[in-house]
Amino acid sequence: MTLIDKKLTSIDDLIAAKLVPDNERDALMDVSVRYAVALTPDVANLINPTAADDPIARQFVPSVDELTTHPREEADPIGDRLKSPVPGIVHRYADRVLLKIASVCPVYCRFCFRREMVGPANGETLSADDLAAALDYIAVNPNIWEVILTGGDPFILSPRRIREVTTALSAIPHVKILRWHTRVPVVDPERVSDELIAALKATAKTVFVGLHTNHVRELEGPASQAIARLADAGLPLVSQTVLLKGVNDNVETLEALMRRLVELRVKPYYLHHGDLAPGTAHFRTTIAEGRALMAALRQRISGLALPTYVLDLPGAFGKVPIERHSGADDDGINTFTDRDGRNHRYEDACATPDIP
Repeated sequence: MTLIDKKLTSIDDLIAAKLVPDNERDALMDVSVRYAVALTPDVANLINPTAADDPIARQFVPSVDELTTHPREEADPIGDRLKSPVPGIVHRYADRVLLKIASVCPVYCRFCFRREMVGPANGETLSADDLAAALDYIAVNPNIWEVILTGGDPFILSPRRIREVTTALSAIPHVKILRWHTRVPVVDPERVSDELIAALKATAKTVFVGLHTNHVRELEGPASQAIARLADAGLPLVSQTVLLKGVNDNVETLEALMRRLVELRVKPYYLHHGDLAPGTAHFRTTIAEGRALMAALRQRISGLALPTYVLDLPGAFGKVPIERHSGADDDGINTFTDRDGRNHRYEDACATPDIP
């Protein structure tokens, strides 16, 4: 098989690489008009193009299923905009904020909960004025103990820009923790250079790296080496995984992924239930299926390798640990209690044959 040596950013690129059939071009062009498309060579070369159910392809190669929107799906499924006091900031919890400093990613996951907000059409980075306002907001709110840098993918910034942001946050006394959320070590591992690591470490603050990965095959070869470079530099790593139908919705796959993460010195942190992002119903499991998978996983692996299974409640009410709540009622509706004691009804919103 010929190795792919360039980034794929269009449907024609995917057809030329034999990752999608030519007869789907028109429908997939409609998908690409709405949602950004990009695969790095590292990701593209992990795909087995002869396997219809390849879990890497399912995550990154566009599908006509994305043109179907479930009635309960929303452009802002977890309420980022409802908790954004200034551009670039999401302040959902008292002691921490998201700082969304980039609007682009090296790859675009087909299930992304921010898919309406990321991509080249949304600009590449936070403007200088908006970044200054975001930093000012953090500086005047002394309860902010942790800043979570996200986007998009903040590791797409140059080491110089990462160092500038690190330095600016380091000047705020009450900020103690910087946490960078990224896909880069898995999907574009060469970006994890000595210069990038030095930029992350250019601070007296404690720095964490949150790694997004969903399948053990993503952790092969260069990815494992990039993760090792971060760990060897003394940067603690945690992981985030999304529970995805057709990718990792069986206990064997989850077990292999979580074990491999721990072997690579990454602590499994969250297993996210799929958010209600437009065009993603075909990725979501039911809450009951997720509970059953977690129960089986708990029987098979060490607590060190066990993530917390969470639902990010629609409407900006925050994350709730799914396993701490009772199961669905007779109508199939789950009730979850948020951190303020408010109850929220949640109905599964998966792809079914009767959805138009």
